[in-house]
Amino acid sequence: MSALNEATQRQIMAAQPDMSTWLSANAGSGKTKVLTDRVARLLLDGTPPQHILCLTYTKAAAAEMQNRLFARLGGWAMLPDAELIGELTALAPGKVLDAETLRHARTLFARAVETPGGLKIQTIHSFCSALLRRFPLEAGVSPQFKEMDERQSRRMVADILDELALGPARDAIDAAAVYVNDLDLTDLALRIVSKREGFLPTRSQAEIWSWFDLPEGYDEATLFSDVFMGGEQEMFQSVATLLEGSTKADEKLAPLFRFWAGLEPSMAMIETCCQKLLSGETSKTPNVSKFYAQHSSFPTRKLIDAHPDAFHQLEAFMKRIEAVRPRVFGLYDARRTWALHQLARVVLPPYLERKAQLGLLDFDDMIRRARDLLSISNVSQWVLYRLDGGIDHILVDEAQDTSPDQWRVVQLLAGEFTAGEGARADVTRTIFVVGDHKQSIYSFQGAAPEAFDKMKAHFGDRLAAVGQPLQDLALQYSFRSSRAILSVTDEVFRASEGVGVGGATEHIAFFDDIPGRVDLWPLIEPEKGADDPEDWENPVDIITPEHHSARLAQRVADFVANLLKSGSIPDKNGDGRPVTPGDIMILVRSRSELFGRILRTLKSHPARIPVAGADRLTLNDELAVKDIRSLLAFLSLQDDDLALAEALKSPLFNWSERDLYKLAHGRTTITLWRAFYERRAEWPETFEILEDLRQTSDFLRPYDLIERILIRHNGRQNFIARLGKEAEDGIDALLYQARAYEAAETPSLTGFIAWLEAQDIQLKRVLDETSNLVRVMTAHGSKGLEAPIVILPDTLKSLRETRDEFVEPDSGQVVWKGPKEQRSDVVKQTLNQLKMSDLEEDRRLLYVAMTRAEKWLVVCGAGEEKETADSWYNLVRRGLAELPTQKVDFGDFEVDRYAYGDWPDPQTGEVHTKQMSPILPDWCHFPAPEPDLAAAVLSPSDLGGAKALPGEANVLDQEAAMRRGSQLHRLIEILPEVETERRAQVAHHVLTTSEDPALDAEVDDLLAEALGVLNASYDWDVFGANSLSEVPYTSRFSAKGGQVIHGIIDRLIITPDRVQIIDYKSNAVIPDRVEDIPDGLLRQLGAYAEAMAQIYPEREIETAILWTRTAELAVVPLDIVMSALRRAATS
Repeated sequence: MSALNEATQRQIMAAQPDMSTWLSANAGSGKTKVLTDRVARLLLDGTPPQHILCLTYTKAAAAEMQNRLFARLGGWAMLPDAELIGELTALAPGKVLDAETLRHARTLFARAVETPGGLKIQTIHSFCSALLRRFPLEAGVSPQFKEMDERQSRRMVADILDELALGPARDAIDAAAVYVNDLDLTDLALRIVSKREGFLPTRSQAEIWSWFDLPEGYDEATLFSDVFMGGEQEMFQSVATLLEGSTKADEKLAPLFRFWAGLEPSMAMIETCCQKLLSGETSKTPNVSKFYAQHSSFPTRKLIDAHPDAFHQLEAFMKRIEAVRPRVFGLYDARRTWALHQLARVVLPPYLERKAQLGLLDFDDMIRRARDLLSISNVSQWVLYRLDGGIDHILVDEAQDTSPDQWRVVQLLAGEFTAGEGARADVTRTIFVVGDHKQSIYSFQGAAPEAFDKMKAHFGDRLAAVGQPLQDLALQYSFRSSRAILSVTDEVFRASEGVGVGGATEHIAFFDDIPGRVDLWPLIEPEKGADDPEDWENPVDIITPEHHSARLAQRVADFVANLLKSGSIPDKNGDGRPVTPGDIMILVRSRSELFGRILRTLKSHPARIPVAGADRLTLNDELAVKDIRSLLAFLSLQDDDLALAEALKSPLFNWSERDLYKLAHGRTTITLWRAFYERRAEWPETFEILEDLRQTSDFLRPYDLIERILIRHNGRQNFIARLGKEAEDGIDALLYQARAYEAAETPSLTGFIAWLEAQDIQLKRVLDETSNLVRVMTAHGSKGLEAPIVILPDTLKSLRETRDEFVEPDSGQVVWKGPKEQRSDVVKQTLNQLKMSDLEEDRRLLYVAMTRAEKWLVVCGAGEEKETADSWYNLVRRGLAELPTQKVDFGDFEVDRYAYGDWPDPQTGEVHTKQMSPILPDWCHFPAPEPDLAAAVLSPSDLGGAKALPGEANVLDQEAAMRRGSQLHRLIEILPEVETERRAQVAHHVLTTSEDPALDAEVDDLLAEALGVLNASYDWDVFGANSLSEVPYTSRFSAKGGQVIHGIIDRLIITPDRVQIIDYKSNAVIPDRVEDIPDGLLRQLGAYAEAMAQIYPEREIETAILWTRTAELAVVPLDIVMSALRRAATS
């Protein structure tokens, strides 16, 4: 059987509508196509659309599947008979395609769209929501329940805590507060709410004590009586005396024993005894007495042998410490956990009651309520009977990411399928489940990959019992990735013994002849140089360009730039094409500093790489949102000086630091607004906007007020001009939040500001499919996506301990983990199990990241790494070691490459002709000579000669004149491209925000002179379409032995027959004749002219000076400037 037939046959078998099927699908194996094929075949076989339930993991997946299905059904409605027969034959080989079947196929699109209830392709949350709305009384919920978001939950919990703090439940809050460090009580209570099933019913203290193997009622006093038998203080004194005359190891502990001799028994003292007198966690025999131990004995064996009768009491004491150690730390965790459950006891009842009163359900509620509805014996039969008449086929997508509660809902729904005859005994009912254990990466959302195999066994047994065997299939062919990438993926997980992915993986490339490559770059290691002296002006977390992460980001950006300039990738037909930005995807493990560094480096690269923004953003961190919020805060409270200052500095008003300083410094008013109001004539445009917003903010809703800022006062335009197109994402999200706030609350400006600050709102940025941009995202966010070229730069990160505050040693046991040094053995064992689970999920995340690549996978990293560590980098390195790789020179570094097939050159034309290899000139075969860095580079202003006429110094000193000239040059460079009515505003901004800003008294004079130059008439087309501004050039000065000279020409006019050079001069004393122009100015013009003559040898060269003070263009004959230039050569 050919590869094509085998792959297709597997998909056809999986889509068979009358067989229940459990499908394991490798990455890129076409599972979405199988799902849509199965639904299409169900409809084609006559199943009513409303009797099909397809459950997906995300709304995006549901929308994609629905769009694909509707596109296919819509196509069937329009196809001629021959083409329709061809499509249906490919979909369902062997099906009889008579005229009635073809007519039926053409009606399916209308049936799917118009049938009441429609085709149910939805997330399980959406299904459970619909189920509860259909059976609200049976489920015990309000028929008009609303979905509760995180903000509502946080505010409700905060209100409950405030009320409890004023009542008799205050003791429970105080008891929990003792253990709160960086987590505030509201966050702690929210975590209790999210784990509420673990706190209900209320646990007794004895029950919690039993979790840690503590006897009922065991407390500190009992612990002390187990350890201290009397005489310990004297024993500590005598031992300290002996230690002081022994070895250094013994002497170190002598002061501690003397300190203990003066203390009363305490938990802290016993904890220190455990640390000092027992072996460590990592030793061969952990947590046992060190007395006369083989290694690290305390006291040393030599001291014990010298005084055999002096340490009997110490030996017994150390044995007692060893015996009670588990109870010491067990008591710590028990106390902490008891305080947690006491807090849950007072928080959960009012929380659940208020939710019920308000008719609110969160996502977890909907799943649990639906589960309970289908489980309760007295109503579940009725509900299932009603549903039995409505659902005949259940399809579950991304089953590996389904949580146990969600599986329970599916299990209960499908229970009637295997319970004998239902409401319609003549109908064959099936369940179809598709997933991939290797791609289960959402445990933080409740996913349980082990449930995937458990449920397969469950449904297999149930279906077999009623004579409907479960078809168990696997899709191994990848329609996405090349053979090279799949081979490396298999070797990586074979070398790592298949940890996390259920054993060794096996993939087959469907397009076996497509070239592919996997590159492993050398690590960029930290430099071992001396630390730079501390600079107090730098942030403490600054990343210098020499930092290894910065160098990695630069290397990745350079690689991307080179790909876009000259790279190629193969098409499926074997031809090559140039790389486009949309072909490249860069995946990181988290939105860490490296994530932001790569984004910034790509955006600032000289190649101007088109790159999408972050795939997820925090609303309150967006600059545009911060600026709008500051303006709203000022409008809400006009005494808020900081908010007003932030708003004035924003793109909304574009104030400079100098403007703000001018307003704020030395003011006599109490508030900044009052100072501004008294001087409003100085900033009329700003005052007009602020006054309009002040007058309307009292009656406009927040949404309308923001719209007024953005549209009427050009806020959106200003933000995009300053911050770029990405600013729109935050702005639009802010408007959406304003709408959501107004729908949920009584609108007010202060209320909306509090609404925004109550929660960090995370937004997912969805990239338009037509966008041709380099994508940088997390590996989690890339699930379901693909790209021809994938780069993995974040490959050295080590796994951290779980961030969850609560752990569950056993089902129903919610334990509050404590500090590392105070954890019980129960908690440590649980954390070790979680760490292993995290390791397995991390391997699955690597699998997902690697299989996003179609043709080219690049693996790199920065930092220190031991070869024995199980980082992504080392896992890939070990896998590549099993394959034949080659070294490839990338210029600055060599990479290890595994490749398959011949990588094509880019094809840019429609017709491709075979060309002979070009004959390279001789210089291509030799390395370029090293540049002479010692040779000085001349500047046209360094050619000597006077720059001004006598009397110039009487007007301005040299430094002030140069500063004024630079400011005028900057204005004349920028203002020609600015609309006439905006020139004054732009000039003010340019002059006051530059590195050497103009003083307020200078601005008007500089602007007047610059506008005089721009508005004057000249014989030459100085500011026309053919003129260029601030043109840099480099040439060789013939008169100085060919020395390099580099300069910038103020204005250059290039036409087909001539080149005109203009040099701006702001001299105060202007000569009456060109012959009287200072020699230094003429020599500059001569240097410009000589360079242009070398670049444009066939064109006439003309030179002129534009005197800015009088706006006069003085044309200088070429012979005069060249004569001056020759004088420079001899001077």
